[in-house]
Amino acid sequence: MKKFREAARHLWVEWMRPLLVVALVLFSFRSAVADWNDVPSGSMRPTVLEGERVFVNRVAYDLKFPFTTFRLAQWSDPVRGDIIVCYSPADGRRLLKRVVGVPGDRIELKDNRLIVNGTAATYQELAASDGAASVLKETVFNREHLVEVSSRDSASATYGPVVVPQERYLVMGDNRDNSFDSRFFGFVPRSEILGRATRIVASVDPERSYRPRFERFLKPLE
Repeated sequence: MKKFREAARHLWVEWMRPLLVVALVLFSFRSAVADWNDVPSGSMRPTVLEGERVFVNRVAYDLKFPFTTFRLAQWSDPVRGDIIVCYSPADGRRLLKRVVGVPGDRIELKDNRLIVNGTAATYQELAASDGAASVLKETVFNREHLVEVSSRDSASATYGPVVVPQERYLVMGDNRDNSFDSRFFGFVPRSEILGRATRIVASVDPERSYRPRFERFLKPLE
């Protein structure tokens, strides 16, 4: 029995305790400083594709206590056009979405055309992706990014107008007709925003036996 206790103590001191300390440090770092987010759906197409992993800068806007949403310090806020990771107000799941409206903005969507504070976004068609959808370059106040819109009418193509309340953000997916976002679950509280997604770390194609898309590795997000 004594030998068993000594062996167990040796295992704990020499192996288990150091591993637990390392795991705690790593998970704390991931929770508070740098993280990643896997993308299971196409709601952010064409910017982010299914099967991709994106890098999330957890200290882009503030510093939170590890494993909580309690802010220890804050130095900035999300701006229009940022791609963020946030908790869904509907079910608490982590979502990857684009900030479309910041506090005080008046947002409207007409036939998939965005209007911000009375100014209509401009669009340039780049490609037809599959005959049923088109890829457009959307420009809002000199900031550009790609969106995918369906050629068919959808229930989410028209929205608002709404005014974004203080400490709230309006988010949408770049795949405008296939995204569960603020048009359905409302505004995202500032406290539920985890960080800013800045780069694609890795990309695989689930429809082709998870073949790597090497050309998309380390691609910055815009």
